[in-house]
Amino acid sequence: MGTTSKWFGKAIRGLRSFAYSTGRRPKVGVALGGGFARGIAHIGVLRVLEQYEIPVDYIAGTSVGALIAAAYASGTSLDEMSRQGTLTRFRDFGRWTLSRMGMASNERLEDFLHRFTEARNFRQMRIPLAIVATDLLTGESVHFTKGEISPALRASCAYPGLFLPVEHDGHFLVDGFLTEQVPAPAVREMGAEVVISVHLEPGLLDTKPRNTIEVISRAFSIIQTVANQPWRGMTDVLIEPGVHHVLWDEFVKTPQLIAAGEEATHAVMPQIKAVLEGDPVKIEAEREASRAAKEI
Repeated sequence: MGTTSKWFGKAIRGLRSFAYSTGRRPKVGVALGGGFARGIAHIGVLRVLEQYEIPVDYIAGTSVGALIAAAYASGTSLDEMSRQGTLTRFRDFGRWTLSRMGMASNERLEDFLHRFTEARNFRQMRIPLAIVATDLLTGESVHFTKGEISPALRASCAYPGLFLPVEHDGHFLVDGFLTEQVPAPAVREMGAEVVISVHLEPGLLDTKPRNTIEVISRAFSIIQTVANQPWRGMTDVLIEPGVHHVLWDEFVKTPQLIAAGEEATHAVMPQIKAVLEGDPVKIEAEREASRAAKEI
């Protein structure tokens, strides 16, 4: 997997160099990771990208990132997304049920999506969209870029142990975070030459888990902390909002989450501009500055 990541990195650098040499702007892809309520921070990220007129040529999402990506790609305003975030509760997208495969169904996500947009098909998106899920039968990512949005969204948000898996188009699907915590590979596949990835680090809280869901969530967080994550090698600029202290269902913290997304994006904006300008010296300088700031 490490060799594959390095190969991708060399290939993308070559594509980007070609774009700069021909005088055209490289295509930008934004990859939004999962994180339940923490995903509201993506709204703040997108808001700052808009403020600085950073183009978004492709967008992909995993789990809650898929919901935010679908709403944004369809043309929903960030103000409306923010308003809906404040009102959101678990019952809006989940329904408790008795099953050997999970504790709840996320069928309500289909109606929840329509609070943001009437679009039902990928071809109706204003920005090319990819939604990432994981096939439990093959252990591989599935990138949805065509057909109906709702089944893909439900699959991408089917957190193992909590939500029932989704059977669709010959696949047995669960949350995309298992294979692509952040869907940088998906936007690369779509044609992005520059990838801005948004990672919502869950962290480990000092308090004990409150329930089974939090036990499962923290277990997955530990696994992913020590696992090799190829998506990082396909990322040009990494944005990590400080939201690790927010619990999975704290949608009431929407204003704080959006502010965290905005703050994190402002911090890396010099790096984004350097990448888009194609100045390797400036890019490395900004990356070093970003790493130093995180260590303080």
